[in-house]
Amino acid sequence: MNPLRSIRRLGLLFALCTPLWLAGCASPQPQDYADQTPKLDLREYFNGDLTAHGLFTDRSGAVKRRFTVKMKGTWQGDQGVLEEDFLYSDGQTERRVWRLTRGADGRYTGQADDVIGTAQGQAAGNALRWQYTLRLKVDDSTYDVKFDDWMFLMDRQVMLNRAAMSKFGFHLGDVTLSFHKP
Repeated sequence: MNPLRSIRRLGLLFALCTPLWLAGCASPQPQDYADQTPKLDLREYFNGDLTAHGLFTDRSGAVKRRFTVKMKGTWQGDQGVLEEDFLYSDGQTERRVWRLTRGADGRYTGQADDVIGTAQGQAAGNALRWQYTLRLKVDDSTYDVKFDDWMFLMDRQVMLNRAAMSKFGFHLGDVTLSFHKP
């Protein structure tokens, strides 16, 4: 077999497969869910009392921590406050207060004392992608960890959340939450 012909065939195969491989690497975007219902409006869902149940899994999938969150949301126009009180299965407690702002085109921003900078979010249809860096305290150390949250409104009472955690581009684990609104 002619070596030059083999190289040309490999080059052609590479050229044909590269766009398919790159398309497979593309991550979902909020607009991919624009036609999904029920439509998510954070001002409506995170208004009043809510409860969430969650767990943290390491990168191998092992459950490392379980928790419950009692929340209360209040809004005045496009400005909201979401108070979160965490109770972990080991008895530890934690409090986070988000200050949220609704912008144009389903965009949201948020700040909290343990969030570095400003969280950015985009809602479309029943989904919200929420990205931020959280300063986590672990034992006697603190780490700045990136969160890439996806929230999906299932019905008027239930929303599911999955968040990928990473540091320096390395996947650390995931947080899974189920929000319940009375």
